[in-house]
Amino acid sequence: MTAAAPAAAPHEVIEVGAEDLPVFCPGPKAPLWSMHPRVFLDVAHTGSARCAYCGAEYKLKPGTVLHSHH
Repeated sequence: MTAAAPAAAPHEVIEVGAEDLPVFCPGPKAPLWSMHPRVFLDVAHTGSARCAYCGAEYKLKPGTVLHSHH
């Protein structure tokens, strides 16, 4: 009999505000062991984005007001 594989841990959800834009992963507070190539994520248009490397999800904080750059 084989043991069942443990369930995958849920991916981290990180709330960001307008002051955190542009959003990139890994973020400045990420531990050294979790480093991967930096990717910039566009949360301004959809309200959320997921990192293709680690699966972390970045979401805009509720009520975040984005300022347009005209």
